[in-house]
Amino acid sequence: MIVGAGPVGLFLACELGLAGCSVLVLEREPEPRSPWKADPLGMRGLSAASVEAFYRRGMLHPLLKASGVDDDPGANPDADEPSPPRGVGHFAGMMLDPAKVDVAALPFRLPSPAMEGVMTNLEAVETVLSERASMLGVEVRRGVTVSAIAQDDETVVARAGEHEYAARWLVGCDGGRSAVRRLAGFDFVGTEPQFTGYVVLSTIAEPGKLRPGFNLTPTGMYLQMPAPGHIGMMEFDGGAFDRSQRPTRDHLQAVLRRVSGTDVTLSDVHLASSFTDRAMQTTTYRQGRVLLAGDAAHIHSPLGAQGLNLGIGDAMNLGWKLAATVHGYAPDGLVDTYTRERHPIGAWVLDWTRAQAVAMRPDPHAQAIQGVIRDLIGTRDATTYVFDKMSGSSIRYDLGSEQPLVGRNAPDLRLEDGTRLGELMQDGRGVALDFSSGRRLHRSAMSWEGRMRYAAGPARNDLGLGAVLVRPDGMVAWAGDRVPDREAFEQAARRWFGSPAS
Repeated sequence: MIVGAGPVGLFLACELGLAGCSVLVLEREPEPRSPWKADPLGMRGLSAASVEAFYRRGMLHPLLKASGVDDDPGANPDADEPSPPRGVGHFAGMMLDPAKVDVAALPFRLPSPAMEGVMTNLEAVETVLSERASMLGVEVRRGVTVSAIAQDDETVVARAGEHEYAARWLVGCDGGRSAVRRLAGFDFVGTEPQFTGYVVLSTIAEPGKLRPGFNLTPTGMYLQMPAPGHIGMMEFDGGAFDRSQRPTRDHLQAVLRRVSGTDVTLSDVHLASSFTDRAMQTTTYRQGRVLLAGDAAHIHSPLGAQGLNLGIGDAMNLGWKLAATVHGYAPDGLVDTYTRERHPIGAWVLDWTRAQAVAMRPDPHAQAIQGVIRDLIGTRDATTYVFDKMSGSSIRYDLGSEQPLVGRNAPDLRLEDGTRLGELMQDGRGVALDFSSGRRLHRSAMSWEGRMRYAAGPARNDLGLGAVLVRPDGMVAWAGDRVPDREAFEQAARRWFGSPAS
């Protein structure tokens, strides 16, 4: 059972449905559509790692179509070498130049149909995921508000109104104000806000008074988006605005005038919401049979556009582990590796957004920091570093191996016959790629048939390896030399896929 039918809950539902689990999703909102999900207010950036997750599940083309993107984001995936990114983004409102990214310095990067991030919107993402979930037999019930949770050693029961819903596991994907987090008693710790942010769709009397794009000012920040009247702004008031109240036109106009230093006028406000940089994270992502993913487990400011991407990473990591546990072949403690692997990534994102908030403060100390950062991001090394972090390619789980590829997101390895790793992962199983002569791992890999796919043959670029074992979430579980050690492969397979099936 999943509480929350946003992108994270739906992605997780698809992962579980793909693995043959029975899945029920409970969603508080009665209707899936909202102006906050469509363009321009619902606009979101998917990192390269998130786009790759859609690619690996056969949902990249539907996502691009729903997002209004005409072609694949990967520039020439048939090339022998990866091409530079077409966009990098910003750090603390300071834009980065994609031409300064040193592609050769990025570890284990190979051409792929999913090399680039994608600008999309929540409506497009949820539409694609909802359609896939329906195809997989996932049931979504809307207009259901969970008010109580009880669990024992075998079952979790969620109460909503006069109804009770029972399942073996429950995952809260119900956002930053998660009812599941509160009802299940998770500790939620972190730092209090420095600013109040606003997202506004309005009619501006004289929009020419505002500069386009990100604008750091002596009194705050404002962002004028390409869509007419779409404004973002931040005021460093310690998060003082009462977020239980809807911001009025007069209040929004006063804030915009203060942070922009202009006498701009908002003729009308169509939609508006506020947010802060409050950064909080649960101390664990599991309490018994209740787990959390996405904003239910961690909240932070939208600086750096990491929230949705962090949640999709959570769902990708948890789905196959929970499915293996449900089906009874998971090795002991597999579900607990979810917290061990994803909690440090969430903590890093919170720090990444905190650093940007500090750098954007309208005071002499922060402005001095801005000067240093501008100098740094003018260099090739710093721009490459920021891109590596923001794209998700720098993520590495500690899987207890010194082999540099283990624990990293697998590059899109390609066999000489044209078969790509991403294409082999569409059924949600792990993959054993055997580049060695004589199909050295064939008999061993077949012992886990049904849990992993086996593909053999020479590769266009084998990175100097003889074989690679990739988990269902795309992370490298093991990598072998030119003549791979069959015993080491079997040990890694047992660790992640349980005892052999045959």
